[in-house]
Amino acid sequence: MFRLSIKKPSDSENAGYAVGDLLGLSSQSVRKNYYPALQNRLKELEQERNRYKWLFENALHGVFQANLRGGFLASNPAMARICGYDDPQQLQASVIRLREQLFCSAAEFDAIRQELLDFGSLRARETRFRRADQTPVHVAVTLLRRPDLGPEVVEAFVADISERVQSRQKLEQMNAELERRVEERTEALHNANVDLRYQIEEREKIQQELKVAVEAATEANRGKDKYLAAASHDLLQPLNAARLMISALQDSKLPEAEERMVNQVHRALEGAEDLLADLLDISKLDQQAMKPDLTFLDLAELLKGLGEEFQAVAANAGLKFRVRTVPLIVQADHRMLTRVLRNLLSNAFRYTHQGGVLLSLRKRRDKLAIDIWDSGIGIEEHKLQDIFTEFHQLLPQGSGGRQGVGLGLAIVERMARILGYGIDVVSRPGRGSRFTVSIPLNRVCHEPLRNTRKPAAIAASGFDETIVLVIDNEPAVLESMAAVLERWGCVVLAAASESEALSLLDGGPGPDIILADYHLNNECTGCEAIYAVRRFLNRDLPAAVITADRSDETRNLMRTLYLPILNKPIKPNRLRALLASLTSSVA
Repeated sequence: MFRLSIKKPSDSENAGYAVGDLLGLSSQSVRKNYYPALQNRLKELEQERNRYKWLFENALHGVFQANLRGGFLASNPAMARICGYDDPQQLQASVIRLREQLFCSAAEFDAIRQELLDFGSLRARETRFRRADQTPVHVAVTLLRRPDLGPEVVEAFVADISERVQSRQKLEQMNAELERRVEERTEALHNANVDLRYQIEEREKIQQELKVAVEAATEANRGKDKYLAAASHDLLQPLNAARLMISALQDSKLPEAEERMVNQVHRALEGAEDLLADLLDISKLDQQAMKPDLTFLDLAELLKGLGEEFQAVAANAGLKFRVRTVPLIVQADHRMLTRVLRNLLSNAFRYTHQGGVLLSLRKRRDKLAIDIWDSGIGIEEHKLQDIFTEFHQLLPQGSGGRQGVGLGLAIVERMARILGYGIDVVSRPGRGSRFTVSIPLNRVCHEPLRNTRKPAAIAASGFDETIVLVIDNEPAVLESMAAVLERWGCVVLAAASESEALSLLDGGPGPDIILADYHLNNECTGCEAIYAVRRFLNRDLPAAVITADRSDETRNLMRTLYLPILNKPIKPNRLRALLASLTSSVA
């Protein structure tokens, strides 16, 4: 504190000036005036000093004064805590060389010292201090050079940033981990894309192979169809000749033993014909090559015709056979519907040994129902769905009766599906079965057919010397056809080709009817031969085509040319009906 000196009255006036004089307090009155102000100013200075001291000691951040060439000159408690010491005195006593004892890196200290000497200060410089236990602590330090206190005296403010550094390091670690995972995922995605490309290439390769296989299978099916068509023609020709010969023999008077053998041969030929026809039809159905040709037909007449056809079968088996119909006109494919009903009737007679068969037509509320009832062996319930599969036989082997090959009902199911009809079966073993063909009512025509005429009655005693020109390139067929027709009272002109037919007619009697095989030699057709004969005679003679070709193309062609068609092998009753129809058109 300042000490004030006040003059006494006895002091000489020339003794000079004292401190009070310098302060303007030489006179008593003046001293009295300025003393209270001085006391107040000193008190304010003391309060200010205490305030800064409190801030220094209680600051959250470290504060210190130090000599860069030595150690600490002063420090606050926060600085001691940052460096891991109990109090500032311990810090100052322990750290006497900042370069070696406070800073973890001497090189970093040298850089900071040089920057202070160059610029006088630095702000928020991140560095590491060495704690009392020699572990590093991350800090942010702001330094100010104080040349007024010494050439390398500095004052500093220090913030502990350990948590921030740890958070930053953790964030960097997380970023590194994220980048690593991204790289792994990217690599995995890349590998997945490579694998996917490989799978796509393999799939495209497999698809190409499948395409080639499908094309090969299609070509094989075409080849099979061509083979079946050719084989059927070649097989049906001798069968047709044999069937006609057997028919001629059946019309002859033979001894009992020979008649029995002829009938056995007849049944064997029937089985072979049915098998071949079934194989051809099932092949066409599987290839979806059979399309319905819808026309309006008299359903009652169709059923009556089937009744007449199977009446002989029933009589031969000693069974009762009845047909019940109602007059109805429906839109249907005549050939396919006839085949469906004929197969069902054949099965009914094949598996019925006593009792009878009933063919009935009923009109129900929502459909037409054609029922085939029989009193045969019946079918077990668990086998009802299997009977429509290929090569499934109702009658076990060795149980007697003429065996089929199990294609009849498979053909029925496929043809009914193509026509849009339903097939239902109910059966009781040992009591019989009922098969029902359901025709939707929208196929029913409510108006009668116009310009319809009943087929001519089949002549029982012959055809009264009707001249029939038969054109066929197979000598056996010509011979058998001539044998059958001549027994029916016809006069037969047999020719193997168009040119031979024209030679026969040159100067000879003209025929009443022409029956021509469709496939002749030298890629000629029976249609061409028929039109050549008509042109030669200048007459529109009734004619029909006989062929083993059952394709829809051939059938449609014959319809376009207005030529009836009869498929081989020829059944005598159908041939007789065809002749009767052609004869009636002549009349």
